[in-house]
Amino acid sequence: MKPEKREKLQTVRNEMEAFMKRSVPFWLEHGIDREYGGYLVCFDCHGRPMKELAVLSPDDKMIVTQTRMIWGLSALLRNGLAKRCGWEEACREAAVQGVDFFIEKFWDKKHTGWAWVTDRKGNVLDNGKLVYGQTFAIYALAEYYMATGDARGLEYAEKTFDALKKYAADTYHGGYFENFKEDWTLESPGVYGGDLKSLDIHMHTMEAYTTLYEATGKEIHKRALEEIIQIVLTYMVDYDFWCGRNQFGSDFTPRPAISIRRTWNYDRDPESANKNPLDTTSYGHNIELVWLLNRAYEVLGEPPAREFTRKFADYTLANGWDPIYGGIYRDGMHDGRIVVTDKEWWQNFESLTGFLDCYQATGDERYLDTFIDLWEFDQKYFYNPEAGESRQLLKADGTPIIEDAGNQWKCIYHTDRAMMECCLRIEDMNRENE
Repeated sequence: MKPEKREKLQTVRNEMEAFMKRSVPFWLEHGIDREYGGYLVCFDCHGRPMKELAVLSPDDKMIVTQTRMIWGLSALLRNGLAKRCGWEEACREAAVQGVDFFIEKFWDKKHTGWAWVTDRKGNVLDNGKLVYGQTFAIYALAEYYMATGDARGLEYAEKTFDALKKYAADTYHGGYFENFKEDWTLESPGVYGGDLKSLDIHMHTMEAYTTLYEATGKEIHKRALEEIIQIVLTYMVDYDFWCGRNQFGSDFTPRPAISIRRTWNYDRDPESANKNPLDTTSYGHNIELVWLLNRAYEVLGEPPAREFTRKFADYTLANGWDPIYGGIYRDGMHDGRIVVTDKEWWQNFESLTGFLDCYQATGDERYLDTFIDLWEFDQKYFYNPEAGESRQLLKADGTPIIEDAGNQWKCIYHTDRAMMECCLRIEDMNRENE
């Protein structure tokens, strides 16, 4: 790497740390529910509590963001950034109280597994068992255990894993059914998703099992991780184009990507069931899958998937990257036709880690250049200095559409995870070049 490129990377690292030094204190100050426990996540573009949302109350607590807050605070502790930045005690206290609330209020003592939504006090509003939420519980609690040594984290992560293997695993076709009622009875077909499987949820299950195996070292968790990697790579990738598919029937026959109540864009487009084409792909999931897969291989003690990495990255560069304004589009057809040109925060922050990972796996500096260009786009258009967080959704040219600093889907996870991952990776790269 040329000295000027190394210097530019160091500048990016410093800018990302500066982002974290605004974002993490925002969540530590505003995101902790000091009255009832758990986390408050719904804030407008000024960083003020929201008064209303389209679907849930702003004070309701959804498993996805409750667990993502636990994960983020725990990761900051485990990777040493909390200590370096002076947040160690605050992050630990915030994580512990979040786990206290989560176990007490969300865990279903009768049926096992975790509720989907409670009210602010922790009264269960929706006790559906969605694998998406269960896997984030595993991910968060395993990370929390490794960060704090609190045995409850590992106990409940393993209990959740056992529930998934008992109730959600498809022992005929493989993989997992994804949407269940309170007692683990499958939900109805169609918009309730009882007949569907998805790359999104299987990818995040892989992510959760990676951290679970890292925490336990148990053979059963290793085999489950290897199994789900094979499911994703065998059934959920279009190898004609080298991109991910979205949704499938139980036998992994590809289906049009419809909106699913609770999880898949239903609040944004509930009428999508009859108008989506079959062969859509999410550019954000494509590049996120690359680095999560390589992380899984790392934990398994295997080398990165270099050919897969290169081909997925090249597909995203050729089709998902906006050559005019920069940034990553939301969705397109497998053959390269763009379907949705909006740019959402999570795709554009996860792709930072993704392209940096692609460079580390292959040594191809095109991916490093894209990482730098994408950071410049994210910093210019997504970053909201008033709140110290990212906006949610932009038009292609960077004009804001949704400016929420946080909501029931948006908290510390995507933005600060990217900042953590990239800062630490750049530091490792600099040490290797010394």
